[in-house]
Amino acid sequence: MMVTDLKTSFSSYLNQTSSAAALAVFRMMFGVLMMISMLRFWYKGWIFQLYIEPKHHFTFYGFEWIKPLGPYTYLLFIVAMLSALFICIGLFYRGASILFFLSFTYIELMDKTTYLNHYYFISLLSFLLIFLPANAYFSVDAWRKPSINSDKIPSWCTDSIRLLVVILYFYAGLAKLNSDWLFHALPMKIWLPAKNDIPLIGGLFNELWVAYLFSWIACLYDLSIAFLLLYKPTRKLAFLSVVTFHLLTSLLFPIGMFPYIMIGTAMIFFSTGFHQALIGKIAAILTISHSFLTPVRTYSFSKVQQNLATGGLLIFFSFQLLFPFRYLLYPGELFWTEEGYRFSWRVMLMEKMGAASFIVKDELGKIIEVDNEEFLTPQQEKMMATQPDMMLQYAHILKEHYEIAGFKNPEIYADTYVSLNGRIGKALIDPTVDLSKEKESFRPKHWILPFQDEIKGL
Repeated sequence: MMVTDLKTSFSSYLNQTSSAAALAVFRMMFGVLMMISMLRFWYKGWIFQLYIEPKHHFTFYGFEWIKPLGPYTYLLFIVAMLSALFICIGLFYRGASILFFLSFTYIELMDKTTYLNHYYFISLLSFLLIFLPANAYFSVDAWRKPSINSDKIPSWCTDSIRLLVVILYFYAGLAKLNSDWLFHALPMKIWLPAKNDIPLIGGLFNELWVAYLFSWIACLYDLSIAFLLLYKPTRKLAFLSVVTFHLLTSLLFPIGMFPYIMIGTAMIFFSTGFHQALIGKIAAILTISHSFLTPVRTYSFSKVQQNLATGGLLIFFSFQLLFPFRYLLYPGELFWTEEGYRFSWRVMLMEKMGAASFIVKDELGKIIEVDNEEFLTPQQEKMMATQPDMMLQYAHILKEHYEIAGFKNPEIYADTYVSLNGRIGKALIDPTVDLSKEKESFRPKHWILPFQDEIKGL
């Protein structure tokens, strides 16, 4: 009986419609911010610095075939930039969405040392947009093809974006429910004093109680903000909190476009009237006729399309709900081993510093200490020195290099010193293990040494 009721309720939900304006505004906002992001990378010289200049790159397991394209990497960014423009204006929308998803995700996967949670979020959003009719209203496509111009779309189209935002925020809040964050104000009490030169408020950042206040507010914010945005009576205050919170984080921490992406994304929770009024203002500036804004038509999927789309979304969101908990399959402290850490909405949770030196030995008795600067950029070395999977990959880079240099069956050993959240530094990797003999896999890495401490919580 319960299963039947659930099926009936779900079927009823799939037949519900809502204004297409919210998804149209989201499409325009997303396209504009992505264009700015691509231009920002180009302007700051990061394309060359991060993807062309390095001699070696740290690929993701299973995606080793994705690598920078040399000078053609610039072309990849141009493709992403132009497809973002086409998404914004809704021109050749479906193809533009596919191109942006593929180009941006390729960029994201080229080097593990550039990984950020919001890059993952953008990839997921762009993937969702491929299947949503975000061009059904107030788009060049709708102007070119009046048959698709619609003021109504299935409610689940807009709700899927909202659900992804709910997952991001709530899971980020769950990740903060740990003893370091809540009971020791770590890593906030390490980070904030470094910002004491900010005019007017900088002096407060030396106070311990401010670090605790920031930690607790951030946790409560992440756990509640999406639900406050969903609830109409608290929506305006919640959005004001979103703007304040993310502008403050933008001031304090170098996290790029993420704060502005989250501010823009939060607008999708606003009412139909808000989005229609915003589109009306844009239309007035562009002198677009009123008749184009009032098509009085509901966009509909065919039965097959709807079944495929909703079935795919169920799989997609089931994965998003479960995948962040894969860390439970691994022994040891997550922040120490980082097995299952990425792609799980763990945003700015720890301060990890370290150094890693590597010794190469061969069966003929040759022994040398590697100069990391010969192989890695400073950014790559900094990231590699605290993350075991990167150390393993680097060991294989070294093995291949020294085999070519004439070493007979070279062995690679790591001497590591890592500090987590201000603790006394300790060895992260077993120095007696020849890393060149170890292979990357989803299995636990037995050569990571125990943390010898405990961080309680999720």
